[in-house]
Amino acid sequence: MTLSSLEEQLKQINEAITAIEIGGQEYQIGSRRLRRADLALLYKRRKELEAQISYENNPNNGFANTFVSVFDRR
Repeated sequence: MTLSSLEEQLKQINEAITAIEIGGQEYQIGSRRLRRADLALLYKRRKELEAQISYENNPNNGFANTFVSVFDRR
C-alpha cells in the first residue's frame, strides 16, 4: 500500500474513534438502534497503521519496537 492510502485509513480510523468517544458506541434514531464499530478493534487497527506508516517512513528502523528477552535456566 502507498503511504498516502495508509494515512487516509489512519485518518478514517481516528474519525471513527472520535465519533464513538464523543457520541457513544450505540445510538437510537426513532425505532432503529445503531451500533458503531468495536472501539477495541479500532484502537488495535490504529496501532497497526501507525507502525506500518512509521516503517514506511523509515524502513531501515524496522525493529525499533522489538525487544529481546533471554531466559537463563538455572
